[in-house]
Amino acid sequence: MPPPRPGPRNLITDVSGLSVGHATDEAVRSGVTVLLCPEGWVAAVDVRGGGPGIRESDVLRPENNFSRAHAITLSGGSVFGLGAADGVTAALSAAGHGLRLAAGSPTIPIVPGAVLHDLGNGGDKTWGLDPPYRALGLDAVAAAGEDFALGSIGAGRGAMAGVNKGGVGSASLDLSDGLIVGALAAVNPVGSVYMPGGEAFWAWPFEIDGEFGGLVPDPAARAVEPISDDSKLAALGRFIAGANTTLAVVATTAALTTAEATRLAMMAQDGLARAIRPVHTPFDGDVVFALSSGAVEIGEGPARSLMIARLGAAAADTMARAITRGVYSARSDPGGAVSAP
Repeated sequence: MPPPRPGPRNLITDVSGLSVGHATDEAVRSGVTVLLCPEGWVAAVDVRGGGPGIRESDVLRPENNFSRAHAITLSGGSVFGLGAADGVTAALSAAGHGLRLAAGSPTIPIVPGAVLHDLGNGGDKTWGLDPPYRALGLDAVAAAGEDFALGSIGAGRGAMAGVNKGGVGSASLDLSDGLIVGALAAVNPVGSVYMPGGEAFWAWPFEIDGEFGGLVPDPAARAVEPISDDSKLAALGRFIAGANTTLAVVATTAALTTAEATRLAMMAQDGLARAIRPVHTPFDGDVVFALSSGAVEIGEGPARSLMIARLGAAAADTMARAITRGVYSARSDPGGAVSAP
């Protein structure tokens, strides 16, 4: 059997029914990325970083009543960026998406979200009582579609990966028989995605068809320094809890329970470890959401557990590729520069 291949777009939207939209404020050097599943998909979350900024995460816990989401919002802006989900919620409700608990009442979309810190990147943050993120959330919903850009855009506009530009990346993997796994990440970690030498990526073994440059490391290269460029990172103010993070979403066509989707998110976290070194530090707020469209049944009993293990392994590999594609795309974008002190 040939190895799995990316879906036709090599984006998370190869999971049919999912759409993605970006909105970017160039003056602020920040933005929002939204993933829409307005019919309400099974959803879960796994938080590993030491400084997360997150909204509506407890609703996705397996023991709660409605572990579904109508959208996931990723945003720059630190705590101010949590307001992006207000815009997404308003837009979805106005379109009639969400729960309706009383006749004649507005619908109630469930919109979990997470934020990354990009407040020190040189953009104009003098917004006073009117942060731009609610409006950016509305704009991201309006821009959502199956095709979307990667790199210094949306939630990744002001991101950095170590001392390099970060960005938004995405990838997919078709496991055949309708089973597809996709990932999207907004990449802003304190760790580096580059191996020593600054050219080849840690995730190089997982690359498909040269999707992030096809560079292979020197066989003599060794990972002997856990944090490189520490003086530059300190100068950039990165050694502060919550000043960095990787925000990610993994999605699948497989019909999963909330507990199974939680396991998928947990396994997808390994993709962060394959692409970023170090990761899950006290300075990061790493979060992975999981979404299940429910389109493909995967059986019961031991065969089901084996399939979930296979999906989780694919999710980790796909996440590593998505993270690396985000940084690779950002570094070739001259308009996406992030200033440093």
